[in-house]
Amino acid sequence: MTRGIDHLVVAVRDLDEAGDLYGRLGFQVGARNRHPWGTENRLVQFRSSFIELISVGQDGVAISPHGPGRFSFGAFVRDYLKLREGLAMLVLDSVDAKADAAGFARAGIGDFEPFFFERKGRRPDGSETHVAFTLAFAADPSAPDAGFFVCQQHYPENFWNADFQTHRNGGRDVVGVTLVAAHPREPEAFLAAFTGATPQDDGIVPLDGGRLEVVRADHGDGARFTAFAVAVPDIDGQAERLSVGGIAFERAGDRLAIPAEAAYGVEIRFERGT
Repeated sequence: MTRGIDHLVVAVRDLDEAGDLYGRLGFQVGARNRHPWGTENRLVQFRSSFIELISVGQDGVAISPHGPGRFSFGAFVRDYLKLREGLAMLVLDSVDAKADAAGFARAGIGDFEPFFFERKGRRPDGSETHVAFTLAFAADPSAPDAGFFVCQQHYPENFWNADFQTHRNGGRDVVGVTLVAAHPREPEAFLAAFTGATPQDDGIVPLDGGRLEVVRADHGDGARFTAFAVAVPDIDGQAERLSVGGIAFERAGDRLAIPAEAAYGVEIRFERGT
């Protein structure tokens, strides 16, 4: 079964400044949430996917280390931010994370215990709600700076909310992610096992409702994520919004691209979509 994009983990050092930028891009950015181990996030929610802006809070000392059979989400984010800001992790959807963890182990792409956590959330009216997740991690040795996991929602009715999914730019969903690699064919077997899809000869890995694109890097470092795309219905309107806001971008037909240096280490693309 081919998986779909659940969310992207975008690591930033200043959560409020990043939230301000995403607001100027025309997104509705949620309130600050705190994980039990010390990372903090703000979310941009779409119909079936979301962007997680994440940073390490003052309680980051509570982050547990990686260990045998244990992947530490907090440690990965913390260590990523020591090197750079940007798109740190690709998260695909799951209906049974425990089964997926076992499947990843059999496929040889990650022998990690499933990770369950819960936290308080906020509804659009400010009232408190309860959300919980189980994560199953995978790892590709050729991409040490790219995180991969699947996410099972235990209370999706408390998480997904149409009021959070209304954006001034009309954003519909995350529809594309770019992974750069010095040898683009090297991660093919891993990506096939992780996504449930067969990589194409052109480097595209088709996902449910989106795509992962693997392109050749101009550096010799390990593979890492460099860009993502969001579908919006009105490219001309979004281009005008960016221009009025003084946000640098390039346009090629029905696609807009904000360079990584202007967007906390990740190129943000907008493409026409309904």
